Amino acid sequence: MTNFTENLRILQPAPGVFAYYDGRIEGKRLHSEEPNWLDDGAYSLGTASYAVVCGQEALVYDTHISLQHARFVRAHLESLGVLEIEVVLSHWHSDHIAGNQVFFDCPIIANPLTALAMVDNEADLAKKDPPIAPLILPNRLFDKRLSLTVGTRRVELLQFDIHSADGTVLWLPEERLLMAGDTLEDTITYVSEPEGLHRHIADLERLDRLAPRHILPNHGRPEQIAAGGYDRGLIAANRLYLQRLLAQIDDPALDRQSLKDFVSGEIAEGWIFYFEPYERVHRDNINAVRASKAERGLARKTG
Repeated sequence: MTNFTENLRILQPAPGVFAYYDGRIEGKRLHSEEPNWLDDGAYSLGTASYAVVCGQEALVYDTHISLQHARFVRAHLESLGVLEIEVVLSHWHSDHIAGNQVFFDCPIIANPLTALAMVDNEADLAKKDPPIAPLILPNRLFDKRLSLTVGTRRVELLQFDIHSADGTVLWLPEERLLMAGDTLEDTITYVSEPEGLHRHIADLERLDRLAPRHILPNHGRPEQIAAGGYDRGLIAANRLYLQRLLAQIDDPALDRQSLKDFVSGEIAEGWIFYFEPYERVHRDNINAVRASKAERGLARKTG
């Protein structure tokens, strides 16, 4: 069996906060040489899941990209003396729920939209390469906001419609630390729901009103995560990217411009860092937004 976790790194961006980071290794694939969601998305772009630890309690934020990764996370927490684990799902996408089975005996918390999306997509998730089956569903739901304690630490679960309609972030108010899931990403956000971009932009503005000091995205630069995370510039960079994409989507010059040039201002500010594999994500985003716009236009004509 391939050792999926031989390059998994444990980072500690804050006291009692652990990031389990894997990927962004040139030429390295885990699952297959054939196109697949794990290698061509999560692993190539780099993925972290997180844990907040206090005493014998831990809160795990997403269960990572494989069962092997999830087993690694659980074994590390148990090596620290953790006896009680709760899990929070940031949203329903494959690279955030693939390890759920390892935590089947723990509380798994999500908002109702995440639970519904998982149920609705269970058959498709089982057909993915690699498959997610059996799918372990959340067993505790919250709506909009939920306050938890991890030992003596206070954590808030907050719901946002960014990247996907069912986003959940973790907010540690005393530290002003935000674990952002896929609501924020470096170099750019992945447009998974192009019809929702206006809502995403509005909720990015709402997210910024938290005024976080430290931001930990699930997909980002490992060196930045290890150093304590990003500042609020990451929110501005993601919002400006979506606004600029919408504003220029009909401009033929957009197809000739590289991502590096498209976000050069945000790179110069130090808000984000250029990572070449996101050029493909940018092209996919352009195609997705154009297809969505064309579909809405056709619907208006035939409606």
